[in-house]
Amino acid sequence: MSAPDPIRLFSYGTLQLESVQMETFGRLLAGAADALPGYSRTMVRITDPAVIAASGADRHPIVAASGDPADTVEGMVFEITAEELAAADTYEVADYRRVEATLASGLRAFVYIKA
Repeated sequence: MSAPDPIRLFSYGTLQLESVQMETFGRLLAGAADALPGYSRTMVRITDPAVIAASGADRHPIVAASGDPADTVEGMVFEITAEELAAADTYEVADYRRVEATLASGLRAFVYIKA
């Protein structure tokens, strides 16, 4: 029996922070640099006290499809468990929605984009 495909999560923002990873996943994630083509990054104001406490900030980056394949958002891709993906869903506020995208490396990964 073969192992299931790994769950990949691309982060361009606070999910890269050690404090957020420890609070959200209970461990530090090992990752690799990658990029998300066709998206541009802006900032969003966060009001959830738990998210602010974990990240240390009330303004977080957020990405949206730009329609320009030359636009690229740098970040990290992590391999996580299904339980950790559920925890990431809980961490992200309503401004974000999770989609699957193809990264510059060719890997497919989940990423949180502007809702």
